[in-house]
Amino acid sequence: MGMGGILGRKIGMTQVFNEEGRAVAVTVIAAGPCSVVALRTPEQNGYEAVLLGYGAVKPHKLSKPLKGLFDKAKVEPKRTLREFRMDTAGSEVGQEIKVDIFAAGEKIDVSGVSKGKGFAGVMKRHHFAGQQFSHGTSVEHRHGGSSGAISYPGRVFPGKRMPGHMGSERVTVKNLTVVAVDAENNLILVKGAVPGAKNGLLFLRKQG
Repeated sequence: MGMGGILGRKIGMTQVFNEEGRAVAVTVIAAGPCSVVALRTPEQNGYEAVLLGYGAVKPHKLSKPLKGLFDKAKVEPKRTLREFRMDTAGSEVGQEIKVDIFAAGEKIDVSGVSKGKGFAGVMKRHHFAGQQFSHGTSVEHRHGGSSGAISYPGRVFPGKRMPGHMGSERVTVKNLTVVAVDAENNLILVKGAVPGAKNGLLFLRKQG
């Protein structure tokens, strides 16, 4: 399997002690087992990818087309389906991918949907300094200040940093170190934090 990956969910954070006896903050991720449900090929689809299924679901909760997809692949129905853009050589429909595709010490990329923070102001959202709290500043302390010039250009440029919806977007953290892999319990420990809330869906990707 080429540059592979696996789907998982965030369990939470804890700490483990390394060989030097130092505490290392780790995120515990339940990853896999995932089934290869379909392959996307350049001839049929114009690109290469592997469609992975993750998480158990009761068959009666599936639509007929989805049920047909799993029947065709001869795999148990899965709750979540996601494509991984990768070389399909060595992959086959029905194959099971487990967390042991990763090894301790390896660097991986982890993607997820960040925690939603609702409508946030510029200080929280864009780290603006705000305005002074003395010398006559009135009701403007945490405001953004000027948003542009006057008659020319007579508009606010796209991309201007302003208050708005913060979080709930796809975020990828790169170069995270795998601290340990527990293949028996489908767990992987990754150094540091990963995006999203507990139980959030994660994409774990090999580098290369």
